[in-house]
Amino acid sequence: MNIVTVKKGKVELRNDNGTVIRTFGRDAVNANLNANQSLVVVVTEKGKVELYKADNGSMIRSFGNGDAVSATWTGKDIAVQIKSGKTEIRSESGMLIRTI
Repeated sequence: MNIVTVKKGKVELRNDNGTVIRTFGRDAVNANLNANQSLVVVVTEKGKVELYKADNGSMIRSFGNGDAVSATWTGKDIAVQIKSGKTEIRSESGMLIRTI
């Protein structure tokens, strides 16, 4: 089982022994791996949400209004906490489903 950590603005994908598998992204402040460990959602210093492939570290897409604080997976959707204190539920494609 892999984990992700953020170190000096880079996202590090690590195996269960702690060995770095790959490093990707930039200006990251938060990162979260989905349940099947295929995708990583990252929040940048500028508040953007970026979606990466875990297997090769390539960015799939970027979305959001630049006001994200953190993001976590909720099943196949992404819960994005924004500066106002609200939570946006977004699909993998970045489409806004609802705001809570």
